[in-house]
Amino acid sequence: MTVDEPKGRMGPRSCLLGLFALFVASNCSYSPEPDQQRRLPPGWVSLGRADPEEELSLTFALRQQNVKRLSELVQAVSDPGSPRYGKYLTLEDVAELVRPSPLTLHTVQKWLLAAGARNCHSVTTQDFLTCWLSVRQAELLLSGAEFHHYIGGPAETHAVRSPHPYRLPKALAPHVDFVGGLHRFPPTSTLRQRPEPQVLGTVGLHLGVTPSVIRKRYNLTAQDVGSGTASNSQACAQFLEQYFHDSDLAEFMRLFGGDFAHQASVARVVGQQGRGRAGIEASLDVEYLMSAGANISTWVYSSPGRHESQEPFLQWLLLLSNESALPCVHTVSYGDDEDSLSSTYIQRVNTELMKAAARGLTLLFASGDSGAGCWSVSGRHQFRPSFPASSPYVTTVGGTSFQNPFRVTDEVVDYISGGGFSNVFPRPSYQEEAVSRYLSSSAHLPPSSYFNASGRAYPDVAALSDGYWVVSNHVPIPWVSGTSASTPVFGGLLSLINEHRILRGLPPLGFLNPRLYQQRGAGLFDVTRGCHESCLNEEVEGQGFCSGPGWDPVTGWGTPNFPALLKTLMNP
Repeated sequence: MTVDEPKGRMGPRSCLLGLFALFVASNCSYSPEPDQQRRLPPGWVSLGRADPEEELSLTFALRQQNVKRLSELVQAVSDPGSPRYGKYLTLEDVAELVRPSPLTLHTVQKWLLAAGARNCHSVTTQDFLTCWLSVRQAELLLSGAEFHHYIGGPAETHAVRSPHPYRLPKALAPHVDFVGGLHRFPPTSTLRQRPEPQVLGTVGLHLGVTPSVIRKRYNLTAQDVGSGTASNSQACAQFLEQYFHDSDLAEFMRLFGGDFAHQASVARVVGQQGRGRAGIEASLDVEYLMSAGANISTWVYSSPGRHESQEPFLQWLLLLSNESALPCVHTVSYGDDEDSLSSTYIQRVNTELMKAAARGLTLLFASGDSGAGCWSVSGRHQFRPSFPASSPYVTTVGGTSFQNPFRVTDEVVDYISGGGFSNVFPRPSYQEEAVSRYLSSSAHLPPSSYFNASGRAYPDVAALSDGYWVVSNHVPIPWVSGTSASTPVFGGLLSLINEHRILRGLPPLGFLNPRLYQQRGAGLFDVTRGCHESCLNEEVEGQGFCSGPGWDPVTGWGTPNFPALLKTLMNP
């Protein structure tokens, strides 16, 4: 929807300029994101002030209505004990519920038009507006902002951001949650390529994780593939400035996909697909989603940020709010430290994830590759949770390794597997029993000052994250590790289960967590050995949380035993 002109009658342009002058001249202003951390991420450097006439694309998050009601509906459609279970909302239903008030829409549109904003576009839910302004206009509009050019990351990504806080007229406080495109920098990959372990002889051994190793460990047969129809689909999302190549996918399937039916190409790319070198992260996501969820139609959301001022993750959220027909399962490897984001931004993104859950989408996020994490607060060390992994409306996937790295054996904790307790979101009711049991029974809890025991605990599940083979730029690359690997694997298996449900006339799984915790780990291999990494100090000596029987904040409920998980999740 184009909204270059606000609805309703308008006065002359001079009246609008006068209105904007009143906004700017007013001393009554507020900061939507006062707690946004503005530390420059490691590896990024400033190239100096942006040209005043340079064009920026900024996204305005408009205040939504009925968020509490939306939360209640998510619970109702996701709880197997509810009469509304599986009766998901359409995009139009969600839009009717959360659409900003007419006053909000009119006030914000009039303000932007008076400031000279142009080419403004909304989404179906009307709760985001993306507009183009010059740097000069944006700095007038957003008091305190000062745009600079930056470069950083392994791909030497360019970004335009403001190192200073911005303020809005106080009259907009009831209407705007935050402005995207000012502070948050593009993410960087945390994938690791580990040294190959040394072994004598190869009889009966494997030399790294491939689709056949995954299928053997998680008990899939050659018949456990999709039907190849368009009735069921899955997706992965990429936010790094890197891409997959069709030729790499074809070579990967030639090398490793010979013993199961599969699709040779991605069904749809949403967004820009670059022509540069392929990225290992992008290649990994596509190759393992399409080999675990074999023969299922697959979409790739490629959101590198079409302009230096755009935030790729935010662009993906806007796409979800603008398409009626979406894949059932989405896997995402993006994450930021909770403390690096403003509370306003986190809460609003959480509502966007809630909207997806209400529509019956299964969102799986990687738990991260830093164990419990670590940072210093007022001279005291604490663990450092990650978001969106800590959102109560996503299913978060941790990581495991084989007990013997060269044999298909039981799994243990992969020490990098992200997990812990949110400092923002309280513990949701669906995990109350499981988390309370862990906290009361674990013999190896870290000191209580390191984590918020009452917060949303994650991950929820896990899968192998260590020692993968990936094909990127025509080269087979061994020993790639990270929860960016475990997440598409678990997502692909859920897509296979959705296929069975759809063929039986059942709704797709949707937001999985309420059901997952009610079933207390049924259909999953419990991982009970190992701990993940954390602060390297004398108090905890690098050890975070440890796994144990049942749910734990390192591997969740465990890893998939596909036949048992299929049986468990096929119950209506």
